[in-house]
Amino acid sequence: MSDRPREQAVPPGLGTVVVAEDKLQARIAELGREITADYAGRPPLLVGVLKGAFVFMSDLARAIDLPVEMDFMAVSSYGSATKTSGVVRILKDLEADVSGRHVLVVEDIVDSGLTLAYLRKNLAARGPASLEVCALLVKQGLQKVDLDLRYVGFEIPPRFVVGYGLDLGER
Repeated sequence: MSDRPREQAVPPGLGTVVVAEDKLQARIAELGREITADYAGRPPLLVGVLKGAFVFMSDLARAIDLPVEMDFMAVSSYGSATKTSGVVRILKDLEADVSGRHVLVVEDIVDSGLTLAYLRKNLAARGPASLEVCALLVKQGLQKVDLDLRYVGFEIPPRFVVGYGLDLGER
C-alpha cells in the first residue's frame, strides 16, 4: 500500500486535498478502537458540535464498539465568515442531561480553541463524570488556550478547509 493519496476530484476553486479519504477513514477506525478501549464498561455520550462534526461523528460512532448515545449542540463563532469572531453563541443546546455521564465532545476542527474552551467550561458546569474531546482536525499553531485534547485525528496547516461536513456559510 502506498502512502500517496488516491486521486480525488476536487471542485474548481477549492484547492488541494489536505487529508486523503483512505487516511481519514483509517484514522477514524483507530480513534474508534482507542475510544472503545478507554471507555470499556462506561459507554460515552457523544456530543457532536453541529454542523461540521455530524459526518465525522457518524463515522466515529460506528467505529466505537460500545453502545453509545448521541446528542448535539450547535455553537457559532463564525457566522458566514472564514475566521472566528471570538464571540460564542449556543444556537442549540443538548437534550440529554450530562450529569454523572461520561461525555465525549466530538469536534470537526479546532482553530483558536476559544469556542471549544467555552463549550468545555459550559459542559463541565453541568456535572459530567468525565469530559473529553475528540477533534478530527487541529490547525497547527493557532490555539490561544491549552485545550488538553484527548483524541486528535490530524494536525493540519493553518488554512481554511471544507469538506467531510466542514462548511462555508452552511454549504
